[in-house]
Amino acid sequence: MKPRTKARCIALQVLYECDLTNHPPGIVLQERLAEDELDPALVEFAQQIIMGVLPISAILDHFIAEHAPEWPMDQVAVIDRNILRIALWEFAVADVTPIKVAINEAIEMAKYFGADSTPRFVNGVLGSLANRQQEIRQKFVAAPSRDTPSSTHS
Repeated sequence: MKPRTKARCIALQVLYECDLTNHPPGIVLQERLAEDELDPALVEFAQQIIMGVLPISAILDHFIAEHAPEWPMDQVAVIDRNILRIALWEFAVADVTPIKVAINEAIEMAKYFGADSTPRFVNGVLGSLANRQQEIRQKFVAAPSRDTPSSTHS
């Protein structure tokens, strides 16, 4: 597994656990890192994802829901929802990953962590969202600073 892919997978596991249990993300991340050691730069990348996605999950979900109308967000599997959030955050909010790379990484995580239909679902939703990248980015640029954590601008 490529190093950044591994960091994304750890971030996904943290977001998944936080989504289900409301455990503090810092503690969950430390527990994951105790099981799976990462290079410090990759730990920082995983932290950026986690701290970038968590405070704006509801806004990300709004955009995702617009492109998955047959699946209300409360019916989307928790793992699928977090895969979509990560990819959307990476290419549209933080602009840290090219769209095609973010989508491919999301599909790979979907194959590994999701159900059989998850990769197709993730690809379809993210493909639609990719067409709105600039619009989504503008939403976060125009949003109050509480909605855009400073870690996403580094």
